[in-house]
Amino acid sequence: MQRAKRRIAAAVSAVTAPLLLSLSLSAAPAHAATHDPIVFVHGLSSSSSSWDDWAAYFKTDGYTAAELDAWSYSWSQSNVTTAQQLATEIKNVLARTGASKVDLVVHSMGALSSRYYLKNLGGTAYVDDFVSTAGTNHGTTTASWCSWLYTSCAQMYTGSSFLTSLNSGDETPGSVSYASYWSNCDDALTPDTTAILNGATNVEVGCVSHTDMNNDHGVYEQVRDFVE
Repeated sequence: MQRAKRRIAAAVSAVTAPLLLSLSLSAAPAHAATHDPIVFVHGLSSSSSSWDDWAAYFKTDGYTAAELDAWSYSWSQSNVTTAQQLATEIKNVLARTGASKVDLVVHSMGALSSRYYLKNLGGTAYVDDFVSTAGTNHGTTTASWCSWLYTSCAQMYTGSSFLTSLNSGDETPGSVSYASYWSNCDDALTPDTTAILNGATNVEVGCVSHTDMNNDHGVYEQVRDFVE
């Protein structure tokens, strides 16, 4: 009797196991797309909300909310302090998502703290792609209006000791892929070419205003293609 029961159980298993496996596979997503999480860093006198348009575009193109981190910080503080806070933010994003690296997408003065993080705080080990949009990479004289008020602004002024140190040696360190998108009519950058990074993929996007650089859809499409 026991032998007969075992034979019946084996026969049932032989029939049902493939069916259960088939049902399990059909219930799973056909393709679970994964991306490096993107950490967005805003600029002077701005906030995380400046990335709302691009965050929506990235979601439309398949990114999840968990893969998009629009981060806010106190823009009046030293870019060194911001870089240290950015290091903590990126570690938190990696821990939360389980990713090994992030992509950094930055605007205007956000390029300075982010590049300081990459160059001086070991950030190249945790960043896959770096994208600067209208980045004040070599400073701008328009920062004169606020350089006496805010440390960050003084550091952004052309020829500051902060910029001299940041741009000494290799401007694009490590194995990170770097890109800089800049406009030929950017009133906030003097000259416009201050955004260019030696060693990066530098792209002139035409006449796009400084504040539109990180919500313009045409620029977004180029940035999306670069980080993917």
